[in-house]
Amino acid sequence: MPAATDPPGAPATTPAPLPSPLPDADATAEGTPADSTDDPTDEGATGGENDAARRRRRAQFLRELNEAKELRDRVQPRRARAARMRQAMRMRTFRW
Repeated sequence: MPAATDPPGAPATTPAPLPSPLPDADATAEGTPADSTDDPTDEGATGGENDAARRRRRAQFLRELNEAKELRDRVQPRRARAARMRQAMRMRTFRW
């Protein structure tokens, strides 16, 4: 007996499979990033929310950068002193 098919315009007898919350192995192989997240601040958010999120990320980055510089200065005091001297020379020779 031939397989039963739905007539055109009639609802399907088998429901469509639900999308998986996990990324497909095929989708990752095609070049789409596997770790892409749906960040609401990136899409569909107002400019204020994007600006606030960007400022928070920037402030965090600057805090970590300053911390790394301080650590480097403590670990390499000779290099830090030389850098301070070069900066002082630049400031003395700067012309308005």
